Amino acid sequence: MTQTLSQIEHHDAFITRHIGPSAPQQAHMLATVGSDSLAGLIAQIVPADIQLAAAPAVGDATTEAQALAELKAIARQNQRFKSFIGMGYRAVVTPPVILRNMLENHGWYTAYTPYQPEVSQGRLEALLNFQQLTLDLTGLDIASASLLDEATAAAEAMALAKRDSKLKQANRFFVADDVHPQTLDVLRTRAGTFGFELVIDKAQAALEHPDLFGVLLQQVGTTGELHDYRAMMAELARRKIISCVAADMLSLVLLAEPGEQGADVVFGSSQRFGVPMGYGGQHAAFFAARDEMKRAMPGRIIGVSRDAAGDTALRMAMQTREQHIRREKANSNICTSQVLLANIAGLYAVYHGPQGLKRISGRIHRLTTILAQGLRDAGLTLRHDRWFDTLTVEVADKAGVLARADAAGINLRNDIHGAVGITLDETTVREDVQTLWQVVTGAAGTLAIDALDAGCDEVIPPALLRATPILTHEVFNRYHSET
Repeated sequence: MTQTLSQIEHHDAFITRHIGPSAPQQAHMLATVGSDSLAGLIAQIVPADIQLAAAPAVGDATTEAQALAELKAIARQNQRFKSFIGMGYRAVVTPPVILRNMLENHGWYTAYTPYQPEVSQGRLEALLNFQQLTLDLTGLDIASASLLDEATAAAEAMALAKRDSKLKQANRFFVADDVHPQTLDVLRTRAGTFGFELVIDKAQAALEHPDLFGVLLQQVGTTGELHDYRAMMAELARRKIISCVAADMLSLVLLAEPGEQGADVVFGSSQRFGVPMGYGGQHAAFFAARDEMKRAMPGRIIGVSRDAAGDTALRMAMQTREQHIRREKANSNICTSQVLLANIAGLYAVYHGPQGLKRISGRIHRLTTILAQGLRDAGLTLRHDRWFDTLTVEVADKAGVLARADAAGINLRNDIHGAVGITLDETTVREDVQTLWQVVTGAAGTLAIDALDAGCDEVIPPALLRATPILTHEVFNRYHSET
């Protein structure tokens, strides 16, 4: 019998290829479960009050090739501005060897949590590297093998502080008002779910609020200010209040580790360790805590063990804390999270090694300081005197600055009253610093970068600089070539 064009086209439709089972196979499965049609089966399973009365009006179906062509046409309309917004997201250079062999290698994609250690030793070792990176940078005792993102990790830190608190009657959690806004939003939602009272105030006011079980501070605030919280965390410890610190992973290459400064929990995003921004997330978070908190920590932990032959073997450690065993009594609902991106971050550290990371972080910080001095010399005021990679610049004609930024094809942070925010990153070059200076000052001249470099003083106090080595393990010092 001759088939119509519609019948011919339907035979090779995307849904047929994607779903897999043929019409006879579907009929066999429906008969097995006692249903006469897919619609009837769905009606039995899905509550009527959440079923749509009619199918969504999304237009006619297209082939997979046509859909991809349409999406590419839409994507070509994007204007690729260079972003200096910051707020926990930075442009990165993903080493091509990692891009080719991991990010574009489907063999790494689906092993969210390697429950079968005997076939997952390579992935487990990569996650162990991520944990060691976290331990070295935070200065704490135990680390998990990544969480979902920084904001989720903040909520997990709050929950951990409550679980581990000795102040059982306290029900208030303090958050410094200069943490990233997306972190604040997630904390508000999670605190409401848990029934905690969230207190948001200037960090200096933390000691003035009663009935706190925990405090969350950000080492480098969302507007760029570098803080010294050692005295505050010492007093919090004396009062048995748990200190949680949000930290920028790359800044910790230069800055004193928060654990050494008194933090009980340290977390943040590992995105700037080689993970593309991807329109905002998700990005693997790092999470570390003191050893006595290990049974209350969220997320998976990779441990070193011995196999039956006495050889070193890696495995999932302390799984009894997790949702696949404890169900609703688990420490959190985070047991599978961002393994691909955590592995990319860990291998980024392996690829660059301690010296390479120091060069990257030092260069970003130096360019930021040069730009800061150039802006000050032009008569502008910076909101803070200490920074790592982010400046907040007071501007009288903010609309004019943003218009010049738009014309130059760059994005600045624009949600700060009377000021703009500028965050530099690994991809920033001298020409970017020149453009930023011209955009913010409105001047037509050029910035004498080399002269400023020779005359700029270090803005990070010696007491806040790292004094201990990082990444001394052989794996971080051996594999720096692509071969």
